[in-house]
Amino acid sequence: MELAPSLGLSGRIVDLVSSGKTLAENGLVETAIISQVSARLIVNRAAFKMMSGTIPALVQAFRELSGARAAA
Repeated sequence: MELAPSLGLSGRIVDLVSSGKTLAENGLVETAIISQVSARLIVNRAAFKMMSGTIPALVQAFRELSGARAAA
């Protein structure tokens, strides 16, 4: 629950949202889009090779959860 606006502690809140559902549930409304953002997973190539038992599986799990296609 966002308490700051209802307590008069802030005039605005900057938040990362995907659907706006939480904003609506808390009686808040979007007034402006500051910037479009996206997430990136960055893996060190050496670590990817050295930790071949864990990192590739983690990368694949992220791909599956995000709906991304596996890199060829």
